[in-house]
Amino acid sequence: MRNAFVVGVLFLVFLSFLAGMFFPIALWCWVILGPLVLLGIRDYFQTEHAIIRNFPVLGHVRYLFELIRPELYQYFVESDTEGVPFGRDRRSLIYQRSKDVRDTVPFGTKEDLYEVGYEWVNHSMAPLHLNAADMRLQIGGKDCQQPYSCSLLNISAMSFGSLSRNAVLALSGGAKMGGFAHNTGEGGVSSYHIEGGGDLIWQVGTGYFGCRNDDGTFCPDRFAKTAAQPNIKMIEIKLSQGAKPGHGGILPGTKVTNEIATIRGVPVGQDVLSPPGHSVFSTPIGLLEFVAQVQKLSGGKPVGIKLCVGKRREFLAICKAMRETKITPDFIAVDGGEGGTGAAPLEFSNHIGSPLIQGLIFVQNALTGFSLREEIRLLASGKVSSAFEMLKLLAIGADGCYSARAMLMAVGCIQALKCNSNHCPTGVATQNESLMAGLVPSDKIRRVANYHRETIHSLSEMLGALGLENASQLRPWHVMCRVSPSQTRHYGEIYEFLEKGALLQRELPESFQRACQAASAQTFNHREA
Repeated sequence: MRNAFVVGVLFLVFLSFLAGMFFPIALWCWVILGPLVLLGIRDYFQTEHAIIRNFPVLGHVRYLFELIRPELYQYFVESDTEGVPFGRDRRSLIYQRSKDVRDTVPFGTKEDLYEVGYEWVNHSMAPLHLNAADMRLQIGGKDCQQPYSCSLLNISAMSFGSLSRNAVLALSGGAKMGGFAHNTGEGGVSSYHIEGGGDLIWQVGTGYFGCRNDDGTFCPDRFAKTAAQPNIKMIEIKLSQGAKPGHGGILPGTKVTNEIATIRGVPVGQDVLSPPGHSVFSTPIGLLEFVAQVQKLSGGKPVGIKLCVGKRREFLAICKAMRETKITPDFIAVDGGEGGTGAAPLEFSNHIGSPLIQGLIFVQNALTGFSLREEIRLLASGKVSSAFEMLKLLAIGADGCYSARAMLMAVGCIQALKCNSNHCPTGVATQNESLMAGLVPSDKIRRVANYHRETIHSLSEMLGALGLENASQLRPWHVMCRVSPSQTRHYGEIYEFLEKGALLQRELPESFQRACQAASAQTFNHREA
């Protein structure tokens, strides 16, 4: 559209002066056209708004709807409630924080306090003042030689290829400015991740992009060479993701440019479909041996696994393998079934994989029950966009959080839902050079850092209001939930939380008996109890 605007203006000038040669009155059209052309020229060169940079003049229609919302904006832009993953209030909060403007609201809460499902935390009469800069987490277990001090909020996995180079530059640069980490996604480490300068969590998926042999298998030498880069602080082995667990990554061929094909080692212009599972291991013990191999190859950097919880016995089998081999990952990232993606089959996105709350509590219970929890950090991912959502996840077991959609919205995503088509209007999720030009990294870097800073600051204020000195003091009973119009329960009453070592006893908790007895460290397959 940017190029079309230039061509259109030149054609308009030529046509009007040609008409003016025969009909001088035609030149009066510039009384109307002149201001519009000047507005378009301003839109073309400004760097703050990707929409009007990519769609000069026309892009202002969107902001007109926003100005007079909620009526028209909600009707025209948000009428498809199933297709829009974040509501208006969430988006407003993210945009306000990323733009560093006031995010307070008049007339109190907009939530219905008496609606079933309403959640809150109870404040203390002895509140504290906490320093947001202290909201960090040390990751690195007994075999880790290069532990990493991680923010409690980091950028979740999103690959270059799915995202444009300008979006990657903005995210990595924002991570550098704000002092937090940027997960590369399974697409590999690009030059733009490095150029952005932020701390990186290199995700290694089933396609082994950036560390693969020509036949698609894992290449230790290529991995070691990339892992040695100082920007890379941690390694994450992706088993599955919430949006399409058990399916493997999808990158439409329209996005596979020469550059991306070179980075990934795949053909240009063809769909890139990652295998559903890893080829380097096939058993729980094999997975942990791969964790140990990756940690050694990386020079002792923290190594973790990412998964969406599926069959319970399979994760319990991994726990049994940890006890048997004495090998533990430094962290486990739990992704919820509500997690987002640029492309996924609808049925996978809607109906496969545990939601984050249930998955996180299960992993917390499994590790606690096998007396492994103290050795492993837990990260949580799945529609995390506010300090309260972080607080809730930290209370039920997480040590830190990932955020993807909120970070994209800080970059400029408007949820146009064109991620898989290569036609993202804001230049965030496209390889189209013309659309990509609308996203100017130097402006968006600041917004990513702003959003992170304000959200962590809000978390520190909420913890202080609860009278807690740090996030590690949060417990399930801190989060209250209305379960009926007249009854409330805290999370410790709603969900089961196991005691340390409960799954090592002769008599197992009833809710874990069948899955534990079916789990084996030697296989992911079902074993008769």
